[in-house]
Amino acid sequence: MDITVHELKERLEKGETLHFYDVREEHEYEDDNLGATLIPLGEFPDHLDELESLKDEEIIIHCRSGARSGNAQKFLQANGFTNVRNVLGGILAYRRLEEEEQH
Repeated sequence: MDITVHELKERLEKGETLHFYDVREEHEYEDDNLGATLIPLGEFPDHLDELESLKDEEIIIHCRSGARSGNAQKFLQANGFTNVRNVLGGILAYRRLEEEEQH
């Protein structure tokens, strides 16, 4: 099940503790990030052990537009994770939402 940028923004603003991961590359993360833990998509398989304890927890994943995080979502689901949510539209949609709210 995916998550909208509206829902994500609301939950971040409330200060909820989330298992929140960014699967973009390091230079993208340095340019702009939402406070998620960075695990570039290519390194995701190497981090499976540390994520193991979250198998039944909600995990939220985002990238620039939703494609890489969709791949990470499928990878985790294939490895038995039951509640992985992809941020629809990624950080681009999140920043667009912020711009709309400012006008």
